[in-house]
Amino acid sequence: MSWQSAVACWLLRRQFRPETLKPHVSVERARAHAASRLRRQSVPRGWRLTVRGRPGDAPLRGEWLERPGDLARGAPMRTILYCHGGGYYFCSPASHRALVFALAARSGARTFSLDYRLAPEHPFPAALDDALAAYRRLLADGTAAESIVIAGDSAGGGLALAALVALRDAGDPLPAAGVLFSPWTDLAATGGTIESNDGVDPMFCGAAIGRAAQFYVGRADPTHPYLSPLYADFSGLPPLFIQASSTEVLLDDARRAAERARAAGVSVECEIWPKMPHVWQLWTPFVPEAGRALERAAHFVRAHALERVVHPVEVDSMAR
Repeated sequence: MSWQSAVACWLLRRQFRPETLKPHVSVERARAHAASRLRRQSVPRGWRLTVRGRPGDAPLRGEWLERPGDLARGAPMRTILYCHGGGYYFCSPASHRALVFALAARSGARTFSLDYRLAPEHPFPAALDDALAAYRRLLADGTAAESIVIAGDSAGGGLALAALVALRDAGDPLPAAGVLFSPWTDLAATGGTIESNDGVDPMFCGAAIGRAAQFYVGRADPTHPYLSPLYADFSGLPPLFIQASSTEVLLDDARRAAERARAAGVSVECEIWPKMPHVWQLWTPFVPEAGRALERAAHFVRAHALERVVHPVEVDSMAR
């Protein structure tokens, strides 16, 4: 554990964990906190960031990070559809740019970071509907399924996994792989580490998980496989890459998902990193373990997604 990671854990214990200890989860405070933590993030050299969509165009809202030179010369490339974390009720593509930019730069993949609708204004299945619509729009625009990776962190990791399950059930062409950082896969909050890692996790108290889940669950069954993909049939899913921390309360959400996937014959790489904060990949470049974790994820993307030619009109059409 680096000193930088120790500092990140200390900051989270002082600034974020006290909020999760409160008996009620405040959507307003969470959104205000996320907005106050936004910092200017430099776009990687040679890349271009473009915000797409308008208010009300929920399935099409998001941010493209792409290399204009590759598009101009018709170079083959990979595509990542990214779903940000934030409990389904706060955060945005802007709050997760550090992670997304670093993953794109390391993998060389153009990335669409989805701005899906948030709960409680838009409970389940709104976020899933938006993720499915964005993926299908990529296919309709000519992006090859075998060149796409669906990725996400925390709630976004659970959303990415739920999207894979829903796409398989609907008979859609499946993407090449899924990448999940500290995924929230069980909104019924039954994981043993919710209790065993309570007090050890620098970011969350265990009781906050079930309370936060209610914003997105609404009146639905929290064990619905499209809501909590841990309860899904994993057979036929593409290869999965999962990273989680040994001390986070959501460890069992990642660990049990990996076990169920393996039991169903799915290829899975599941890495448990010691004593890291929840979604420590967000702390790049300050925390060295974040960079190393993202490099491993990028290697997985390069190993599983095939490069295919993308025409500029395909990117632009996501805005229409």
